[in-house]
This record gives sequence, C-alpha cells and structure tokens, in this order.
Amino acid sequence: MRWKKKSKTAPKGSSRGFSNSETLFDYAGKQAEVQAIEKQMAQTDFWDHQEKAQETVTRLKGTNAILKPLDELLIAGGDLEALLEMAQEDEGLEQELRGEITRLEKSLETLEVQSLLDGMHDAAGAILTINARDGGTDANDWAEMLLRMYIQWAQKNNYSSELFDRQDNDEAGINSASLAIRGPMAYGYLKGETGMHRLVRISPFNSEGKRQTSFASVDVTPEVADEGEVEIDPSEVRVDTYRASGAGGQHVNKTDSAVRLTHLPTNIVVQCQNERSQHKNRATAYKMLRAQLARVEEEKREAEQAARYKDRARVGFGSQIRNYFLHPDQRVKDARTNHLIGNFQSVMDGGIQPFLDTYLRWRVKTN
Repeated sequence: MRWKKKSKTAPKGSSRGFSNSETLFDYAGKQAEVQAIEKQMAQTDFWDHQEKAQETVTRLKGTNAILKPLDELLIAGGDLEALLEMAQEDEGLEQELRGEITRLEKSLETLEVQSLLDGMHDAAGAILTINARDGGTDANDWAEMLLRMYIQWAQKNNYSSELFDRQDNDEAGINSASLAIRGPMAYGYLKGETGMHRLVRISPFNSEGKRQTSFASVDVTPEVADEGEVEIDPSEVRVDTYRASGAGGQHVNKTDSAVRLTHLPTNIVVQCQNERSQHKNRATAYKMLRAQLARVEEEKREAEQAARYKDRARVGFGSQIRNYFLHPDQRVKDARTNHLIGNFQSVMDGGIQPFLDTYLRWRVKTN
C-alpha cells in the first residue's frame, strides 16, 4: 500500500495533530510559567529559604517535564510532514513512516497523562504513610513489601526517597512507616495510591500452608515546604517525645529524640524518629502535619475526591483499591479502573506506573 500522492488527509499522528497539542497542553502558559520561575530563581535571595527554594525548583522540573518533550514533539511533527511527502514518492519509506507515527503517538499519550497533573499540589513531593491492617503477621510483612515497592518505583523514576519513620513488628515486617518521595509531579502521580491494598497468598507464617488474605493501608499527602501556606497554631498541637525504637542502628537512642504530634482540632497524628536529633525530628513531624492539613484542604475543594477519601478508613473485604494475588495465580488488579498486570513480581519491583497512569485517566472520566 502507498500513501496517495497529494492526499488531503494526513495519516493519524501527523504534524497537523501535533500542532494542536500547543493548545491542549497550554504551551504558551507553560512557557510563561517557566520564565517566571527562572526570573524568581535569578534573585540574589532565592536560596535564603532552602525548603521554599527547593519546592520552586521541583515545580520548574515538573513544568519542563511537559514542555521539553512537547518541544521535541512539535519539531518531530514538522519532520513527519517532510517524511510523508517523501513516502508519497518512495514506497520503501512507508514502514519508516508508520514506525515514526507509532513512536510519536506513544510520546503524545505520555504527555496527555502528564497534562492531567494539574492539581494544586501535584508538583510537590509526596509523603506516604503505610500501616499494617487486618491479617496478623502477614499484614506486617505485606506492609513492608509495599514500602519496598514504592521505594523501587522512586528509584526507577530517578526520584529520591527519605524514610521519616519506621515501626518494626516484633515477628516480621512493619507496623507502620512514613517516607517522602521527591521528584517531578511525585504527589500528582502517587495520590491515587491512597486506600487499602489487599494481598492473597499462601502464608509463609502458617505452618499448615493455608491461604491468607492480608491488608495494608496507604495514605498519600503532598509535601508542603512553605510554612506560610499552611499555618499551624502551636497551642492546638500536643507534642510527645519518646525514645526511638527499632531493630538497631540509628533507630535506637538513649534519649527521647522521637517526636509525636497530635493536631487537636482534627485529631491528626504524625510521628518521626529517623534522626538522632529531637529538633530535626520535630521539624520533620511538623512538615508531615502540614502535609496532612494541606491534603484536608484539598479534599474540601474537591467534594468527589473527599467522598472517596472517606472510604479509606474502612478495613477489610470490599474496601480495597487494589488486589494483589500470589495464589491461585499471580496477578495484580486495580479495583477502580480494572487495570490488570499478570506479573506480580514486576509490580512489587516498582512497576506500578501503568496503574498510576490508568488511574489519572479514570479520575478524569469519573469526575
């Protein structure tokens, strides 16, 4: 088959469609945003406030993560027009043309997903809190498996991760853990992970080899660096200090370095014991509390999102957002989008990006 000479209709994925992408992705708006950020970063006092400056840098990286690939896509679209004209004259170029169209369509799909990350805090880092729920020791082990999964996802995407708090279980696994993942649009990608995660497998902790169902909850909040964005009245916070605990190493102290904060109006509780210094743990705990309160405000602005978050407190069958199976077969299926991956281990090794992308598209359709 040959493309018809002087065809009035360009093939799917031609530069005509890519030119329209300037409007779809608000190209001009993003260019203006980059220029404004770069102007802000050029000020002599920009780095005087490290956390706020880092948040600005992260926002710039997030915007460039869309803008630069879009620039490349628009240039490639122009080249595609020339290739189309050549293919009309040379049938041997048809395969090359189709391959280029397929490549550009995949790039466009990736950008379309990124364009959905337009929430107030989507560009921020993410703070994940993982808690073992129903299932005894299996649930503790499952919570630790999820912790590793998210750290692996961060590494695959060249994101950084920092463990804030880890409460080990006496027998195996963890009771809870909190960590920050930082990178372009980290919160935007991960916020859909909030909810109950269910594992079905033959229990390694059951001598009879019976099948066990266990649950772990994941809560994701934006990492808010600017104290002025979320104001906290110190009189509304109860501060408790205690000795850090764990399996050894930096988690064992002889002083009350660990800090727990309770926000009395909302009853939100956060804790940090990762640092030896009580001062550093207190600062991190306040950062975690600001993140929780920022998410509460975000929920108020998004009523439908808030309705889903209310369900996260439920524990047990029917409340999970994703099911992970090791028995009778190996698969992972999202309960909201029905997206299925048949390789359990690839998911546990951090291969969750298809779930994150599918959730973003599903969220737009359901809202």
